[in-house]
Amino acid sequence: MRDFSRDHRWLSINTATIRKSRGADLPLSEIIEACVARGIRAISPWRDQVQAAGLANISKLVRAHGLELSGYCRGGMFPAADAAGLKAARDDNRRAVDEACELNARCLVLVVGGLPGALQGQAAHKDIALARGQVRDGIAELLDYARERKMPLAIEPLHPMYAADRACVNTMEQALDLCDVLDPHRSGDLGVAVDVYHVWWDPKLEAQIERAGRERILAFHVCDWLTPTTDLLNDRGMMGDGVIDIPRIRGWVEAQGFAGYSEVEIFSTGNWWLRDAGETLDTCIARHRKAV
Repeated sequence: MRDFSRDHRWLSINTATIRKSRGADLPLSEIIEACVARGIRAISPWRDQVQAAGLANISKLVRAHGLELSGYCRGGMFPAADAAGLKAARDDNRRAVDEACELNARCLVLVVGGLPGALQGQAAHKDIALARGQVRDGIAELLDYARERKMPLAIEPLHPMYAADRACVNTMEQALDLCDVLDPHRSGDLGVAVDVYHVWWDPKLEAQIERAGRERILAFHVCDWLTPTTDLLNDRGMMGDGVIDIPRIRGWVEAQGFAGYSEVEIFSTGNWWLRDAGETLDTCIARHRKAV
């Protein structure tokens, strides 16, 4: 396993981590400059932040600083209640692929979606099998387009608490089953994003990481699970503050040949988003060295 204790060469910052500084929105350009000032070599931006700043502007800034993108957040949200909704998801996902290509991201992360309407507060139906079928079909169609653009797709399984509203793919096993069906030859065009926050609890995790292998582990996300957790979406912990054995999971991932970035992704309305962004980044660097 790589030694992270001496530097932060393999640290990436998911830009949600400092989306806010002292409770106020922080523009993506300022996030990038703060990372560059600290020698952070990679980021993973969110689409809404890129759109607010302008894709061309962010592309130029990323290239000027020689930054890498460990991923691009996010595509997905495939299920819909009608044909028009399915087409809208298809078109938006193609735009996400195009944006990821412009930014030269290592992969487009897919949060696949759940029951249509559930995220807005009213599910259109209760048929999760139907939603999972739409996810399969949506990824299959997008994969053809992504291959043309040479942009790998990374399915991110989310914790089961998000099955209804954000992702009906909830385990590594489910995600890899999709990969086996849609990319049986293990081309590297389709794989998984391993986010410890979502999968740390899974008794099959080590075996499924081994099953994924080098070809299918496209991204590795880190933060921590706090006890107690006060908000299931926006109370993620800084590495080392919770109960996840992050080094053990990283060891499993790296044993398969993964040698990419450890991407810090923290949503924290009650703690880190209230702090100065510089303090948060400095803490990320310190914890990457001793807790990842």
